[in-house]
Amino acid sequence: MSRAYLQHDMRKEESLTNQMKCVEHLHHFPYYKYQQNPIANNSSHSLLKSLKQIKPSLFMMKSSFLVCLGFCFLFLLNGCLGQIEQQGGGWQTQQQQQQSRHYQDQSQCRIENINAQEPNRRVESEAGVTEFWDQNNEQFDCAGVAPARYIIQPNGLLLPFFVNAPRLVYIVQGRGISGALIPGCPETFHSIRQSVQQRGRSQQQGGRDQHQKIRSVQQGDILALPAGVTNWLYNEGETPLIAVSLHDTSSNANQLDRNLRRFQLAGSQPTQVSSYQQRQQQRQQVRGQQQDIPENNIFNGFSVETLAEAFGVSTETAGKLQGQNDQRGNIVFVEGGLRAIRPQQGEEEEEQEQRYRTTNGLEETICSMRMKQNIANPTRSDIYSEKGGRITTLNSQKLPILNYLQMSAERGVLYQNALHAPHWHSNAHSVIYVTRGSCRCQIVGNQGRQVFNGQLNQGQMLVVPQNFAVVKQAGSEGFEWVSFKTNDNAMTSPLVGKTSVLRAMPVDVLMNAYQISREEANRLKYNRQEETMILTPGSRSQVRTTA
Repeated sequence: MSRAYLQHDMRKEESLTNQMKCVEHLHHFPYYKYQQNPIANNSSHSLLKSLKQIKPSLFMMKSSFLVCLGFCFLFLLNGCLGQIEQQGGGWQTQQQQQQSRHYQDQSQCRIENINAQEPNRRVESEAGVTEFWDQNNEQFDCAGVAPARYIIQPNGLLLPFFVNAPRLVYIVQGRGISGALIPGCPETFHSIRQSVQQRGRSQQQGGRDQHQKIRSVQQGDILALPAGVTNWLYNEGETPLIAVSLHDTSSNANQLDRNLRRFQLAGSQPTQVSSYQQRQQQRQQVRGQQQDIPENNIFNGFSVETLAEAFGVSTETAGKLQGQNDQRGNIVFVEGGLRAIRPQQGEEEEEQEQRYRTTNGLEETICSMRMKQNIANPTRSDIYSEKGGRITTLNSQKLPILNYLQMSAERGVLYQNALHAPHWHSNAHSVIYVTRGSCRCQIVGNQGRQVFNGQLNQGQMLVVPQNFAVVKQAGSEGFEWVSFKTNDNAMTSPLVGKTSVLRAMPVDVLMNAYQISREEANRLKYNRQEETMILTPGSRSQVRTTA
């Protein structure tokens, strides 16, 4: 064997050794220590095994350094993909989320006429009132939603309950505190008031408490609550607290039927029941055939002995869990006010929350994710007109939990006689609730059919189905509303204004489509060229004057 051949073989063996050392060195790199990713680790061991089995003759490359860099890139990419898989494991992708609604038969959305709706049922409790809209109404049934409204008196407590659908809650009036109880999340709020002498005693004798996070709420706040999450609400103000809740019963999170189902953890109240299957088969005959039956909390279905054994309490206490002989309803008075552990929240904390809107998938989990945001603050407006009004949108880009709920919201304020430009939502139903004032509203469906032309007043609700065009003009006292939408990023397509579809068309297309002159087409296209969604009044008279 020649000397030159031996030297060449030794160089190839040295190159392979260096390459394997480079790969082994990656296991000690801080990035991989931080990741602890089984996908990346398994891949690296497989590559090491393969490298040891490959003959030196396969590594006929000019530089082992380039090969090492190549392996480094592969490992880093593998680790990143593992992180993405780990991050997305608990949350659905956007494409999956967009398919997360139970789409109903087309016959269910053949809407001939839409009417402004008010609550048709009122349930009085000791410290407030619960009002329900008829979810069997054609427009609510088409949108797959069920609305409710709570009016809570000062020192009133809406007892804990959960429902079978995700919901958005808008605080119309007042202020208070709320709890969203998520199983498995830590009790991050705690207090120990025991003195030194009391430390040796039982914890039951001390003034100790710990619970999950409590959130302060006020007028203009939106609360986002997933399906099955228990919630309670307390009014700590001096005026009634009014909250409007919209439940998305068509969400994939609701795997029961389309009826809204409330599960009380305490209290009792009568409720409405109707057969969903009967409503599907015999809509005309069944509509309105509902009956009131008493609704007890879920503990009432268990035996007293079982509850006593499960909680380790007396049968007397277990009987109180069931709400036996409790006639207070689901909103009760709290004598002396509700005392709970919570930090003092000011404007600085609220502003700090706004700086951390985006999720990184690691630190932010369902337990720490923000569930509340105020949309009444004028400084957060997305669209503002000095003489027309303002609009504030809340979507999953601003509140990431909405991506999980597949819902969003909008709050609008129109000044006297101002218009909310004609538009439609291309991917969502919109449910309008009037918080103040009134407006004239018109809704047009397919084939150019007008399905609504009337006035909307405070406290009324109206559904604008997907792709139906709508326009609103404020009355003499202005108009304020909140809209709940069945998509976390509802897309709005205006017909008038700077971002309108007509503005995006060539002038010749407009001329031939509407048989108008070029001058008229330009006026149609550019008359509102500096306005977006909110149109100031009086432009028609100005056009006539200039014409």
